[in-house]
Amino acid sequence: MSCAFTLMQSPVGVLTLAARGDRLAAVLWEQERENRVRLGELHRDDQHPTLREAARQLGEYFAGQRQCFDLELDFAGTEFQRQVWAALLAIPFGQTRSYSDIARQIGNPDAVRAVGAANGRNPISIIAPCHRVIGASGHLTGFAGGLAAKQYLLALEGRQSLALAF
Repeated sequence: MSCAFTLMQSPVGVLTLAARGDRLAAVLWEQERENRVRLGELHRDDQHPTLREAARQLGEYFAGQRQCFDLELDFAGTEFQRQVWAALLAIPFGQTRSYSDIARQIGNPDAVRAVGAANGRNPISIIAPCHRVIGASGHLTGFAGGLAAKQYLLALEGRQSLALAF
């Protein structure tokens, strides 16, 4: 099935929003790594109702007026990836978790690296808040949108004391 997409200006750059049917399938970054998220054929539709609603809710989030999202999501991935992405959705606004916290939460405490890999393939950035996952040391670690974007999102949510890890 093909996906409709639109572009959205944001404080962290131009975001590509994609929908599969009436569900949001992706929020992608301006400097997106090729093939990080596979969506199939894309066609632009700036009037798509799901994309318009996603853009509205993201706009409220960036304005500090929204802490959680109310959108139907379409996660395309393996069962393990979907478990990790569901765990991301459970991280409250303004809080963080480590990769090992997520591994324990999904009942697979030895899968820390696999959790990191699944987190890196999260197709619905920001809404499925992979930016809230940090290293066990408390430092910021890799992020598809770049560490500056991750730091911005965490600061927006009141987590300004986190440091970048180099």
